[in-house]
Amino acid sequence: MAFVVIIVILVMIIIFLSLLAVMQIKMAGMEVKDFWSFIKANETLNKLYAFSLRYEKLTPQQQVLFLKEADEVFEAFRKVPDALWEEDYEKYMEILNKYKDIRITRWESK
Repeated sequence: MAFVVIIVILVMIIIFLSLLAVMQIKMAGMEVKDFWSFIKANETLNKLYAFSLRYEKLTPQQQVLFLKEADEVFEAFRKVPDALWEEDYEKYMEILNKYKDIRITRWESK
């Protein structure tokens, strides 16, 4: 019987914490979906940043993939307040610069 009471209390705490997190996201002026896409985009940003540091020349296929992934990251970052990602600003700018370089290179080649 005590085991069931402990399980019920833990489930109620988890539900309460989940609702609290959703409420804080809403109070910050965001949608939960936008916040979730920001979390995913942050992971992608880290991968793109590491990729951009390692490779100077990209094949056309790699350029297309990089541009597609970078577009998704930029879109997700636009939907959340700047205060959430100011620690990743340098990475964001590095990706943006690489993005611009690739776009210019592709534009010049056409």
